[in-house]
Order: sequence, then structure tokens, then C-alpha cells
Amino acid sequence: MDALALLKADHKTVEQLFRKFEKAGDHARTQKRKLVDELVRALSIHAAIEEQVFYPAVRARGDMLVSDVLRSLEEHHVLKLLLAELDGMSPEAERFDAKVQVLMEATRAHVVEEEQYLFPEVRKLFRPQELRSLGMQLEQAKGSAPTHPHPSAPDTPPANLVAGAVTAVMDLGRDALRAARRKAGLKVREARDATLSRQRTARQRETARASFEVDQGPALH
Repeated sequence: MDALALLKADHKTVEQLFRKFEKAGDHARTQKRKLVDELVRALSIHAAIEEQVFYPAVRARGDMLVSDVLRSLEEHHVLKLLLAELDGMSPEAERFDAKVQVLMEATRAHVVEEEQYLFPEVRKLFRPQELRSLGMQLEQAKGSAPTHPHPSAPDTPPANLVAGAVTAVMDLGRDALRAARRKAGLKVREARDATLSRQRTARQRETARASFEVDQGPALH
């Protein structure tokens, strides 16, 4: 897969998550939180590989697209600020849905800018085999990219390559801790539900027993 096809596939994945969020009901808080977690991860990785591999390669071809790349970097910065706020926000928060809406609008505008203007110009500057090679580099970069947004981290080489490696390790630990907490929370909920179920069953049996005794009337001697 060449670089532009890979990046467009990422865009499509994010758009599918956006549409799922839009279709979720007003009270689907758990589902919305899960979708936002997926968006945070997908967009963080996508932004990182563009900043580490794609944009530097485009800039290296000359000054023709430097202004486009710089604008894209600023758009990434805005998106990462929104993602960082959503990453730690409760889905019950008053502005949660509104903030996701702004994220969707900003991301969709960024995608249009890239796919309709930047990518066609990039295709003119790179030979097909070069785009395929660049696509392989992007795919490899995904394996070590940060999974959470870091708006204050550098976004251009070489500093972002070093920062990206450090934050990716931090994110791995963060993801593992979050997964462990969710697993522990699930076990607590399962234990609570099992206890409540046993209590319900005991009450139902007691009610049935009392009803049976009433129906039978007093014992005859």
C-alpha cells in the first residue's frame, strides 16, 4: 500500500468511528466513552506517523508544499489539544458531546484539506515506488507511535522522533494500567451483580414461602 492510500485508510477508519458516535443515543455513555477511546488512539497514532515520516518527506522535496505542511501541523496541534481534553473527560460531563462534535468538525476539515489539495500535489512529486516505500515506513512507524495525544511535545524531526519514542513507552504503561483498572472494575461489578442476584433469589424464595403458608392457612391439631 502506498503512503497516500494508507493515510486515506486511516481517515476512513476515523470517519467510521465518528458516524458510530453520531448514531449513538443521548444516554449511550458507555458506548460513547469506548468510541472516544478508539478515536484518541487512532488519531494520536495517525498524527504521529504523519509528523515523523510523511510531512518531513514532503518538505524534503522542496519549498512548494512547506506552507501546506505547516498548516497541517497547526491543525494537528488543535486536534491534539481536543483529544487530550477528551482523553480524561467523563462521558457524563456537560461538554463531552459538544467537544467531540468540535473534534469531528476540525478533523473532517483537515481530511478534506489533505485529500483534495495536499495529496494530489504529493502524488505529482513522488514516483509510485517512492510512495510505496514511504507507505512501508508509515506502517512501521505505527508500531512504535504514541497512543495518546501530547500537544506540548515537538512535532518536527529530529526532536519529535526522540519525544515520540519516550511518549510511546509512557503510553504503553498508561494503557496497561487503564486496562488493569477496567478489568478490576469489571470483576467488582460482576461480584456485586452476583451478590444482588443471590439476594433477589433469597427474597423471592422467602416471599414464595410466606405466600404458600398464607394459602395453606393455620395448621389443624
